[in-house]
Amino acid sequence: MHGTEFAELNAFVAVAERRNFARAARHLGIVPSTISQTIRTLEERLGVRLLNRTTRSVSLTDAGERLLTRIRPAIMELGDAVQDLNEFRDIPSGTLRLSVSNVAARMVLAPMLKGFLAAHPAISLDITSDDNQGDITAGRYDAGIRVGRFVARNMEMVRLSEPSRSIAVASPEYLQQRPPIRQPEDLQTHNCIRLRAGDQVFAWEFARGRKRLHLQVNGSLTLNNMDLVLRSVLEGIGVGYTIESYVASEIATRRLVPLLTDWSPAHHSYYLYYPGRRQLPVPLKAFIAFASERRRAG
Repeated sequence: MHGTEFAELNAFVAVAERRNFARAARHLGIVPSTISQTIRTLEERLGVRLLNRTTRSVSLTDAGERLLTRIRPAIMELGDAVQDLNEFRDIPSGTLRLSVSNVAARMVLAPMLKGFLAAHPAISLDITSDDNQGDITAGRYDAGIRVGRFVARNMEMVRLSEPSRSIAVASPEYLQQRPPIRQPEDLQTHNCIRLRAGDQVFAWEFARGRKRLHLQVNGSLTLNNMDLVLRSVLEGIGVGYTIESYVASEIATRRLVPLLTDWSPAHHSYYLYYPGRRQLPVPLKAFIAFASERRRAG
């Protein structure tokens, strides 16, 4: 295979996985016009269309799906082979790609960024923050950070935070105008701000003793971003459901009131997770070591 052919196939995989030319170009460190021309050249050389393009979306043709299935493992293996060479470097280098939930990005990852980059100046971080429970392997991420119970069982896991409760919260102004909330069932008469990831709207979970409830609450507002949920709760739109440590400062300053705390078990911790493999990428090994040391230091 010629070098140009490898570059074309690598560009194709980047676009196919992200369904977006601009994001693929940023990942590869080139301009969108270059990657667009590279894909056109590949299609002309192969004599088959690989991608369907519109002004708003990119999708794979049947031929593109087949090609992606065949070449993606090889591309990933070549990338791992290059990463393995980092073992011979005095200074760890390379790019670490992370998929992180929005809350984890703010609570867990953000406080580590400055220190990690200062300690490892030859490592670059490429971070995607969203609340989708995506497949980090299919997305070619090195690792993810999410609540442990959302992580697939076949993943290796490193705990990054102490357990925290999931609780319902509301602003004092909202509660002054509404009936009291003494039992989880009382939420059914309130305007609850729901969190959605993809097509899934998360249930609100409560537990006391052996009794456990999974409530599908109702409300006029459904969002896919926890920061927007928090802002909406602070503005008195309705009741929200989040991790207690995420809103600790708002509770301490009495901008938010915790609800049903005797129904809120402490069981949520954030974990770094990644596929088990023979040899970890050096940037990931460096991040694990840094995060573990930071947690031990308190």
